[in-house]
Amino acid sequence: MSNEEGKYNIKAVSRMLGIQPGTLRAWERRYQIVAPKRNESGHRLYTEEHVRILKWLLMKVNQGFSISQAVSLLENNELNTEPIQMEKEGDRSSILANELLESLLQFDEPKAHDLINQAFSLYTIDKVLVDILGSLLVNIGTLWEDGKITSAHEHFASSILRSRIGMILHSFPHNSVLPKAIAVCGPGEAHELGLLIFTLFLRRKGFEVVYLGTSIADEDIYTVIDIVKPKFLFFSCTMKANVSETLKLSERLVESYERLNVGIGGFAIDSMTEEEKKKYKEFIPGSSKGEWEEWIKEHLN
Repeated sequence: MSNEEGKYNIKAVSRMLGIQPGTLRAWERRYQIVAPKRNESGHRLYTEEHVRILKWLLMKVNQGFSISQAVSLLENNELNTEPIQMEKEGDRSSILANELLESLLQFDEPKAHDLINQAFSLYTIDKVLVDILGSLLVNIGTLWEDGKITSAHEHFASSILRSRIGMILHSFPHNSVLPKAIAVCGPGEAHELGLLIFTLFLRRKGFEVVYLGTSIADEDIYTVIDIVKPKFLFFSCTMKANVSETLKLSERLVESYERLNVGIGGFAIDSMTEEEKKKYKEFIPGSSKGEWEEWIKEHLN
């Protein structure tokens, strides 16, 4: 290890890597992977080399390795070599998502929380939200839409995930330079988990988001827009029966507010035909993080 001085505190490293400070401390304590020196106030100071090592470990974890396996690779001097394939290990994030789904369908709350804790200890916040909880939401939506699970299953899963997502929703600072956004469920919608995850994505990017959730009357949305003056408004639409009204309201809002950009996402939007998606392209940010980022970038100016 070089003798370079540390210049990043744990909050800065946490933000750069997208993992919680508690996870960083746990990794250091359990695996002694890096040893940041402390300043006079007792705060950890990480060097560029520390950050490089942590980024490499995160890359391995996101490829499906457990953190202990990633540390073993590091100790075996694999830092600058091609990643080792772990076919038997498989995609651990998919396995976690499936196990979490099963626990929720069995109404096993302790196990569900344990699995969510495990996910956050292994992966970045972005990966947990998009790859694990995001895929879980798609599965639950499909099962519910096909009549394979009851409304009780859907509500139980929603309550568990909503509580966990809500715990971190307001923990990210917003960038005053970025415009404001509103997040709200479309007309007739009662499912808000997908909207919560998207709101977290926006908050991670530094946007100040006014989260309205469900059961908001159309006229009240106009009132909030008049007060907040956002550049973006995002609707969630999970039920196919609500697509038409959500699109109509979006068109009315764009006509009423010249500088407002409206985006619509959710299971029902993802299920539209390619022809329908092409027709309403201006309103559809897509279903992946990369598509969301591209759509927002295009509409920022």
